[in-house]
Amino acid sequence: MRTWIVSLLAVALVAMATATPAHAKVRTKLVEYKDGDATLEGYLAWDDAAKGKRPGVLVVHAWMGLDANARARAEMLAKLGYVAFAADIYGKGVRPKDRDEAAKQAGTYKADRALLRRRVNAGLTALLAQPKVDAARTAAIGYCFGGTTVLELARSGAAVSGVVSFHGGLDSPTPADGKNIRAKVLVLHGAADGFVAPADKAAFEQELTTAKVDWQLVEYGGAVHCFTDRGAGGDPSKGCAYDAAADARSWAAMRAFFAELFAKKP
Repeated sequence: MRTWIVSLLAVALVAMATATPAHAKVRTKLVEYKDGDATLEGYLAWDDAAKGKRPGVLVVHAWMGLDANARARAEMLAKLGYVAFAADIYGKGVRPKDRDEAAKQAGTYKADRALLRRRVNAGLTALLAQPKVDAARTAAIGYCFGGTTVLELARSGAAVSGVVSFHGGLDSPTPADGKNIRAKVLVLHGAADGFVAPADKAAFEQELTTAKVDWQLVEYGGAVHCFTDRGAGGDPSKGCAYDAAADARSWAAMRAFFAELFAKKP
């Protein structure tokens, strides 16, 4: 009986985490914007039925570029009442066709953190330009490469309320930049993620602790890299695999984090 009750509660919690308002009428459009001479093209999603300004959330894609997952997450956020903008780090029309091209693109930006920070800040500027966005209430989330990217956004000193990294890289070429972080930080990490070295995780924790950042790191037992990516398959022995429980739990953790960030003050 107790097992049945626990299972029922678990189902209820997942339902609450994924529930969307009945009135939600999500609209989407492509938005061109610039980083210097580079033309970028992001994906905007919002609930057209909602009135007034609302929090804005920047979404940063994984290493394959502005893909279906980034667009889907933006739409999920719009259903929750946010204005979501899936940024384009690589540039308009730059969409890797395979893992080799993706590795080359991601490697370019990981090797040049100043360029990466500039590109993600250009996306934030494009989000803030949307008339329905409350500029005082913003956040950024990212997946894999995008998880690394939103941490670099925070290290750039961007005035966002919080950032959320889903199975992102935790290394930092300039850990002293932790002192620039103004955002609260939530890292959602696979406990069995072999792509993140234990030394990098320890250094990350030390960096944020030293800088007195408000940070959290949640680990999901048995989850490897890519645990939110349905296209990654289900074989954790490959090091990159989907984990339905970790996906649902991490999304719920993000929602709770946003509720804290954007709570109306008395």
